[in-house]
Amino acid sequence: MAIRRILYPSDFSPASRPAFKRAVELAKSLRSQLLIVHVMAPLPIIGEGYITSETVETLLQSQRHAAQRQLRVLVARAKAAGVRVSSLLVETGMTHEQIVRVVRRKRADMIVMGTHGRTGLTRLLLGSVAARVIATARCPVLTVRA
Repeated sequence: MAIRRILYPSDFSPASRPAFKRAVELAKSLRSQLLIVHVMAPLPIIGEGYITSETVETLLQSQRHAAQRQLRVLVARAKAAGVRVSSLLVETGMTHEQIVRVVRRKRADMIVMGTHGRTGLTRLLLGSVAARVIATARCPVLTVRA
């Protein structure tokens, strides 16, 4: 099976950096295209007060700009390593579901993603995006522990 496209989903956390390095190495050695994807987290609206739609839009715009800036940095690093690369910002939905949708839509042959390595109660409470992707993706998933 030829691996023509590698999808690298990133939450921009320090835990995702080793996976980025591995995704770039694989894309370079296999002469594959790298697709970097970020799924925006929902806004953490706290409290019972009313927030205007303008305020929500301002917060979303700020979050969108920050994500696009971080995507540009990762794209530049991959290009500097000699990899064909593109990026995609996904704004809505459950992270694991959106990652699997992008894999299907973009016909990625492999996913390389980081894992925070949470265990026990922390994993039970927070869940694991990587575990959900592994369970639902139709292509191989390489997880790289932080």
